[in-house]
Amino acid sequence: MQRYFLNEMPTGNEFRLPEEVAHHFITVLRSREGAQAEFVLPNQHEVIVAKIVRFEAEQAIMAVISQQETSVELPVDTTIVIGLSKGDKPEMVVQKATELGAHHIVVVETAWSVVHWGQKATKKLVRLNKIAAAAAEQAHRLRIPDVTYESSLDGLMIDATVKLVAWEESAKQGETGELVRQLNRLQPDDSVCFLFGPEGGLSPQEIDVLVGQGFVPAGLGPRILRAETAPLYALSVLSYVLELNI
Repeated sequence: MQRYFLNEMPTGNEFRLPEEVAHHFITVLRSREGAQAEFVLPNQHEVIVAKIVRFEAEQAIMAVISQQETSVELPVDTTIVIGLSKGDKPEMVVQKATELGAHHIVVVETAWSVVHWGQKATKKLVRLNKIAAAAAEQAHRLRIPDVTYESSLDGLMIDATVKLVAWEESAKQGETGELVRQLNRLQPDDSVCFLFGPEGGLSPQEIDVLVGQGFVPAGLGPRILRAETAPLYALSVLSYVLELNI
């Protein structure tokens, strides 16, 4: 069943379909009276099922059929910071990281980033946030991640229980335990941040700065992962540690 997010709480058993949702549900999907969809309420833990009961002044009127509380979100507030990479890699990471449960996604330019957004950043963020919204609907999330941008690591302000920076030198040196060791520290309602470099990785100077800010360097296994693969690997490990390894 198609899922959408509501920005306002319905005040009764019936509500008007928001314009953007109506465009997709009515115009794109060609839904008619009786068609049903799921809607995530603004409180981010309740979902209603509603159906089209009539059209008024070209607006769809929905009637609530059922309502339930559900829990599908990662148990810790999760941020990923990704070094700005080439091409459509940021779009792919945002889409897949949303499916895997990230709550906050930060795109940052680093010393070895080979592309620079500059004045294009605002337009890029509009598209990335739309991708996150669509991916959250597809994955039946209860939250849409926020996607933001920093022009350098200097502007990065991260407050998290656990802060990890993926560093290929850790993998090359055979370090294998830090990732799981740090994730095992997490308790429900804690927070975690993963930081990843672009294609060329992070410079030693950047690693030193991040360590000074409380980040712990960690390898992601014995193989060197691409910039777009590493965030998805880390989120998968997080899900295993907190949601599947019980």
